[in-house]
Amino acid sequence: MGLWETFLNWLRSLFFKQEMELTLIGLQNAGKTSLVNVIATGGYQEDMIPTVGFNMRKVSKGNVTIKLWDVGGQPRFRSMWERYCRSVSAIVYVVDAADRDNIPISKNELHDLLSRSSLSGIPVLVLGNKIDRPEALSKQALMDQMGLAHLTDREVCCYTISCKNTTNINDVMDWLIKHSKTKS
Repeated sequence: MGLWETFLNWLRSLFFKQEMELTLIGLQNAGKTSLVNVIATGGYQEDMIPTVGFNMRKVSKGNVTIKLWDVGGQPRFRSMWERYCRSVSAIVYVVDAADRDNIPISKNELHDLLSRSSLSGIPVLVLGNKIDRPEALSKQALMDQMGLAHLTDREVCCYTISCKNTTNINDVMDWLIKHSKTKS
């Protein structure tokens, strides 16, 4: 980045704030709340309590304010997912990449959700979490098993991450910031 571009970005940051609203969904125990905590505090906490219903947290990173909806992943809360995903900047779908038995269920839940017309065109970021575990799927295997190539009506991106080791969290943040909306 050139000096002039750096100066212009700094100047823009004085006058413009970027805002985004995200919904984090996925099956229970995928790491959604851990991801929120890593984004908010930069740190990982062992032994998280499962989210009951939803939690909302606002996080500021530079000139971007992110409103994060962390929605429970237990079967009884999945019917709420669509409601929290309407009119967000992006849907973040977290998958436990080391829980191979639940990948088919996770795929079905994602595809069912994205088939709803109220969510048409909203970008989706699929995060394969827990890659610090030896049994975790590779990025390509996760993309294949989740059927991401079949989601052609919107932007779909996939990263493999580890909340525990903060692996690829900066890449995730860069993607999210690119999808924020400028407010003057």
